[in-house]
Amino acid sequence: MADRKARAMSVMGTPDSADVVQKLSEDNCWKLLQREQLGRLVVSVGERIDIFPINYLVDQRRLLFRTAEGTKLVELTIDDQVVFEVDHVDTTSGWSVVAHGTAHTLSTSAEIAAADALDLRSWVPTAKYNTVEITPYEMSGRFVRFGDEPEH
Repeated sequence: MADRKARAMSVMGTPDSADVVQKLSEDNCWKLLQREQLGRLVVSVGERIDIFPINYLVDQRRLLFRTAEGTKLVELTIDDQVVFEVDHVDTTSGWSVVAHGTAHTLSTSAEIAAADALDLRSWVPTAKYNTVEITPYEMSGRFVRFGDEPEH
């Protein structure tokens, strides 16, 4: 666990001891996203909002995941605007990255072949023949240091 914290700190630099919450740069957000594999995808159709845990891969400032036919894919087809969130917590600190973006299912043979060449595998042993790409247009992140609450 100490190794993971050291790697996260190397991404963000040395935090100022007075800053218990630090805003992360977009570059640092991407570096942290590359270190994880599980995130949450938020989709919305009409007044319905759904959230799905997905395993993902970062490739060239885009997020890729595989999915089967079903609710998630239908909702992405109806409304391609998504939110994607990843976080990490240890005993002394944590971070969270939120990306707003557009999603589309890869459809050309070139896109599919390029995605198939990546090490993107589903954690659940079911057939998932659709690869979805999320292209973020806005990204934000926060690093937080845990501690005692200040006196009131």
